[in-house]
Amino acid sequence: MFLLAVFVGAIAMAVLSNIPVIGTILAGFLAGIIAKDPGKGALAGFLSGTIVGVLATVIFTGIGGVWGGLLGGPPGAVLGMILGAVSGGTIIIASLYFGILGLIGGAIGGALKKK
Repeated sequence: MFLLAVFVGAIAMAVLSNIPVIGTILAGFLAGIIAKDPGKGALAGFLSGTIVGVLATVIFTGIGGVWGGLLGGPPGAVLGMILGAVSGGTIIIASLYFGILGLIGGAIGGALKKK
């Protein structure tokens, strides 16, 4: 049940993350309801958010790398270096953003489902 909560939470987070803050919390809330416990719900929401944060950063960095490759030569190399440097910090920030908001939603959802 826990892995299902993480999976469903990650899918919901990918879809609802277009709604700033609220969408991410709602996705964590859904993961918490499926987990049926505040602690497990918080963990499921956090893991869902972390997974989505890492995947989003990797995808967007890959898209940037393709553009850098299309430029070719020195401009492409410079763009690739910039994207590589930025992506490391972005992964941490995105994972924390999605993870912490997912954790809050998951804890609330798990607490409401446990009652």
